[in-house]
Amino acid sequence: MKLLRFGEAGAEKPGMLDANGDLRDLSGVIDDIAGDVLSDDGLARLRALNPDDLPRVAGNPRLGACVGDIGKFCCIGLNYSDHAAETGSAIPEHPILFMKANSAIVGPNDTVMLPRGSTRTDWEVELGVVIGRTCKYVDRAQALDHVAGYCVVNDVSERHFQSGLTGQWTKGKSCDTFGPTGPWLVTRDEVPDPQALDMYLDVNGKRMQTGTTATMIFTVAEIIEHLSQLFTLHPGDVISTGTPPGVGLGMKPQPVFLRAGDVMELGIAGLGDQRQEVGQDA
Repeated sequence: MKLLRFGEAGAEKPGMLDANGDLRDLSGVIDDIAGDVLSDDGLARLRALNPDDLPRVAGNPRLGACVGDIGKFCCIGLNYSDHAAETGSAIPEHPILFMKANSAIVGPNDTVMLPRGSTRTDWEVELGVVIGRTCKYVDRAQALDHVAGYCVVNDVSERHFQSGLTGQWTKGKSCDTFGPTGPWLVTRDEVPDPQALDMYLDVNGKRMQTGTTATMIFTVAEIIEHLSQLFTLHPGDVISTGTPPGVGLGMKPQPVFLRAGDVMELGIAGLGDQRQEVGQDA
């Protein structure tokens, strides 16, 4: 099942895709793709609906982030062995955790705005994991049972803000528009193995990232296990699980970064695609 949110920013409605790829309006059934809707029971109720009984949405409306009222936006750094190698970084002993501010979250095709003073803004296609059931002290063997579904995330990053300003990575990860999420939340029953997903990212039509979740250092289950030992994960929390090689920072002979007018296109097999134009804050 593919769930999504559509409409103007701040006024999105819940929807689903039918078997023909048409958008169906769920607003007469639920308020949002959030909270209890993400539980196994909530998703089962949606799965039992006949999409033909739901209003078809005409045209090509804007898509918002595929999850509403996101709680925590947790991100894992240096989680692909081949990406760690391109940055010259050691393989981490434990998952590297940083947080992305929720104010960074935008729709999958919204404009990414370079903040004032940005000279080193970079791209990162990532697998997003949406928690559907509260979990604490969860073992990896049961971890995936707590997942509602999966989505595409672009963990846009300003490298100077991230590493050149005193403080944590969060500074370079949390600028407004730096968290495109979606287009869909694909429920976990349609993703039998989250460690076998191909992913890509292009800039201006040139392939920059080609990867697979098979090269993750810490699997989705291991990440959930680790985080749940530290704090409770709640329905609607999102975990962005790291990026494969091909980021601008790692380009040879010199890094390449985004400029206004650039276009990013990215996606993960079975989870849909994103497209963002790059703008500049005044």
